[in-house]
Amino acid sequence: MERAIITINESGNVNIPDSNVWMLFSELEVLFDVAAPTLKAAIRGIHKSGVIAEHTQHCKVIPYTYWATLYNMDMIVTLAFRINSYGAERIRNEVLKRIYGRKEKVCELVKT
Repeated sequence: MERAIITINESGNVNIPDSNVWMLFSELEVLFDVAAPTLKAAIRGIHKSGVIAEHTQHCKVIPYTYWATLYNMDMIVTLAFRINSYGAERIRNEVLKRIYGRKEKVCELVKT
């Protein structure tokens, strides 16, 4: 399975690929700039609340190393709205900007 990851450069610009986004726990720690216990608690809270389904994570055996749990875009966006960090704020802003950008392309209904 080919996978892509979200990155934030030094300028604070967020790169969200259009392809299949799946990220490792360690990559999420770096992306959100949070400690492992904070990230684990947020993921546990999301699963416990039932906000998103369990299919947002996937276990994969990485050749010659170990198995890893990967998290998809649904989980990443949900985490961005649950965690309070610079990385999470940048991702929230980018996601909202993309949503608003799509909204502007919708036809306006005019009341006559």
